[in-house]
This record gives sequence, structure tokens and C-alpha cells, in this order.
Amino acid sequence: MGAIDPLVLLASLMVASTPILLAAIGEMVVEKAGVLNLGVEGMMITGAVCGFVIAVNTGSPTIGFVAAAAGGAGLSVLFALLTQYLLSNQVATGLALTLFGLGLSALIGQGYVGIKAPATGDLPIPLLADIPILGRILFQHDLMVYLSIALIAGVWATLKYTRFGLILRAVGENHDAAHALGYKVVHIRFLAILFGGACAGLGGAYISLIRVPQWTEGMTAGAGWIALAIVVFASWKPWRVLIGAYLFGGITVLQLNLQAAGLKIPVEYLSMSPYLITILVLVIISADRSRAALNAPASLGRSFHTSH
Repeated sequence: MGAIDPLVLLASLMVASTPILLAAIGEMVVEKAGVLNLGVEGMMITGAVCGFVIAVNTGSPTIGFVAAAAGGAGLSVLFALLTQYLLSNQVATGLALTLFGLGLSALIGQGYVGIKAPATGDLPIPLLADIPILGRILFQHDLMVYLSIALIAGVWATLKYTRFGLILRAVGENHDAAHALGYKVVHIRFLAILFGGACAGLGGAYISLIRVPQWTEGMTAGAGWIALAIVVFASWKPWRVLIGAYLFGGITVLQLNLQAAGLKIPVEYLSMSPYLITILVLVIISADRSRAALNAPASLGRSFHTSH
């Protein structure tokens, strides 16, 4: 344990949490609109490969991230068309989307295995980065870490204080009442699904361009499923999504550091620990079903159709 630097550990925690945080906040908005999209993993891996391929070919990580958001959103359009217009089952469609995304990304990324992504430098915040201890932990990261936190704040403010946020929540709580008031339920859900797809794509690209700057088939390794679990853990509240993502990121980084420090525990046990703890947390939350049901959007997972 003496070989582990706590400051490096905490700084690494923010980096490790960012892909899950981006995917989870996007999925939270989708679920707030009353749609359950289980295709987060598929959209993340598609974003990872699109971002990597474009960044390698242009030499620009920024363009790579834009392409990743477009790739994730593009895949989410397929989900939106099937579930909102053709009224297919949301759970089955989401699972199919994940399988499709995994296969598509493997196909696109075939020729890019072993290639290194263009470097993305850190962006220390002037003055704040020089603060002892806190500066090193909080203010010496890449731009996407700061953007992920800004996104949490933006989503929180939008849902709480804006008219669009109120309409989005109304659609998620009771789509029939929202429709009766004249709101275009399908259009609003379509926009929410697009936003969720773009966020998942950005999360995937963060893995392939910054955290592990190379392309490997299946490199998201279940991050999309963890993001889905964190939305439930957070009770559909933005700031709790941040806490949940950082908790998972902390456990992930800690187990990697323990492996590096040569702790006398089999590596397999350490590697599975973040996922086991996530399952344990979900079991504890699910034990109080009435509270979980109280926080979940009332129309979550229900298809909306009208004769108009």
C-alpha cells in the first residue's frame, strides 16, 4: 500500500470515471424522457471506433471526438426509429443495438489494431492548477474531464430550471398527459435518445483516444452496462450520477494500483471487484422496491402511440 500515491490515485480516478460518467448522464436524460435504451454499450464502442479512426486519419483528437458523438448519435437514431415510430420493444431493441454496435465496431476497426492515437495533452487551469494538493487532483486534466463535469451541471440546470427540462420530465412521467397538453412526445423522446447516443459516443472515444490511446476490439469491456447501473444507483439525479461514476472509477483505479503494488491477491479477483461491488450496490438498492419505483420516471419503458 505504501507504493500507492494517494494524489495520483485521486487524479486517476477522475480520468477512469469520465467515460462512464459521459455515458451515464446521457442515458439518464433518455430515461427521464421515459425511454429505456439498453444499447449504451453498443453506442459507446461505435463512438470509440469512429473517434479513433477519424482522429488517426485527420491527426486531430478534437475532430475524433466530434465524429464519435456523431457515430453514437447515428446508432441511436436506429434505436429511436425502431422504438418510437415502429413501436418495437425497447428492451429487445436495446440489446440488439449493443450486439450490432459490437459487430460493426469490430468490422470498422479491423485495420487499426496496433496503431497509436494522436496525443491529447492535459489542459491545466491557470492559477487553480498551482493550488497545493487540490490543484494536482482537480485542475490538471484533459478538456473532456472538465466537459463531463460541466455536462452534469448543464443537465441538472436544464432539468430543474428550464421549460424544456420540465416538458422532458413531464413526458417521462406521463406521456398521455403531456400529449394531451399538446407536446410532441415522440419528437422530444427522439431528441433525448440522440443526446444519449452522442454522450455514449463521447464516452467510448475517451477510452480509445485518451485512457487507452489505441483501438482494441471490445475495449469498452462492459462500461455501458455499468453506466446503466449507475443511472439506477443515482435515482435518476445528475449529481448522484457523478458520485456513482466516481465511486466506480475509484474502485477500478484502486484495483489496478493494488495489482501494480504486488498485493498477494489473485489478479482475477481484483479485476472483477468493480463489477461485483456494482452488483452488490444494485441489490441493496433493489431491496427497497417502493423507493426505487418512486424515483423512476413513471412512463419508463412504455411505448407511446396515438391515432393522431
